[in-house]
Amino acid sequence: MQKIIRIERALSHFDENLTEDCYALADTLETDFCRKFIDCAAHSDKIVLFYGHNAEQCCLNYQADGVILDFGDENLVEKMSELRQKLGKNKFVGLFSRNRKHEAMLVSEAEPDFVVFKVWKDGAAHTKELIDWYTTFFLIQCAAWLVDDGVEESVYERADFVVRGLL
Repeated sequence: MQKIIRIERALSHFDENLTEDCYALADTLETDFCRKFIDCAAHSDKIVLFYGHNAEQCCLNYQADGVILDFGDENLVEKMSELRQKLGKNKFVGLFSRNRKHEAMLVSEAEPDFVVFKVWKDGAAHTKELIDWYTTFFLIQCAAWLVDDGVEESVYERADFVVRGLL
């Protein structure tokens, strides 16, 4: 299981030897921080994704490696096709799924690079069961997006990625 480190606020200083392979930046971060972080990540061969309402535009503006988006559960194939045209086929796309089997199937049909399941303390056991089920039946990778502090990431060993906030 690999980690994706979520960065929600600009850091006054970050280690230029980035230790994880992938980072997810909030689309609300300041321009200077984003440019510096992406430049540093590029020099270290690290992947940078954006998430949030303006993630697509941030990805294009900063020449990031991809996005993590929430398209809901309607017209997913069409939305995904439009996104691939806008970003280009070489960008990574993660799509959020509600924590229900039916929606996980619908999201997978849109063929993102990975499906993202949010994990809260309340309902963590249900999300673990869902991820275990998903990895049994689907080839598309999945991520456990840890929302609350204190959620034990090692429980999600069947997920391909764990997305957690910066410690």
